[in-house]
Amino acid sequence: MFSGSITALVTPFTAGKVDEAAFRDFVEWQIAEGTTGLVPCGTTGEAATLSPEEHRILVQAAVEIAGSRVPVIAGCGSNNTAHAIALTGSALEAGADAALHVPPYYNRPNQDGIYAHLAAVAEVGIPVMLYNVPARTITDIAVDTMARLAQLPNVVGVKDATGNLARVTAQRLACGADFCQLSGNDDMALGFNAMGGVGCISVTANVAPRLCAEFQRATLERDWDRALELQDRLYPLHAAMFSDASPGPAKYALGRVRPDFPQELRLPMTPASEASRRAIDSALEHASLA
Repeated sequence: MFSGSITALVTPFTAGKVDEAAFRDFVEWQIAEGTTGLVPCGTTGEAATLSPEEHRILVQAAVEIAGSRVPVIAGCGSNNTAHAIALTGSALEAGADAALHVPPYYNRPNQDGIYAHLAAVAEVGIPVMLYNVPARTITDIAVDTMARLAQLPNVVGVKDATGNLARVTAQRLACGADFCQLSGNDDMALGFNAMGGVGCISVTANVAPRLCAEFQRATLERDWDRALELQDRLYPLHAAMFSDASPGPAKYALGRVRPDFPQELRLPMTPASEASRRAIDSALEHASLA
């Protein structure tokens, strides 16, 4: 259901408000450039700063522009189970194809609590993609817990941002070969797919959607020489996207590639540092994007 290069969309803001027109134009450009899926309202979309109404507007806009050409996986994570259920219901009503869910952050529940939280959102009735990112949540969806969740009809896969490639095989054996595994780390996507992954929910694809789509297509076609060539071309950009707090670098890079794209961020996020901007400038030149 989900594979290839799936963009973790940034959210454009103008004068402190969601710029829906800019977002719709951006989504259309992403699809035209070859992205195979969209994730509105994720970490890269500054979801923590969005109101429920803004969340609804962005998911609905992504669904309308996508028009079934590519799937929409709506970020719906929260450390409040009731809030996570409400966001998931809103995404379902908007027509999203799936909901992306982190385990509860800050609260730090045990594995039973993580299971209960994610099982509750799975009852909403929309396919659920787990999002395991311990660097942000502190909590980790253990392989055994993921295997339990994979038995639920609506839990279809995972965005794995653990940074541990061995988890791909462990999860494949525990959850089954049909459990959809997507990398949450652009720089590791080559190895991730070689071990059984089928794509990446990508930050870099905001800036280089066509190259990221070509890279993913090469891995899925097992054209490893082409994939390695594209990996080397994109790697400095992957690194530069996290040379400062995300999505500051991504928005600066977008401003280089699409000068009309709003670069405004919401506090507590701030613009990319000078050192980060230099890294991005160099990476864009290396990738022949600027």
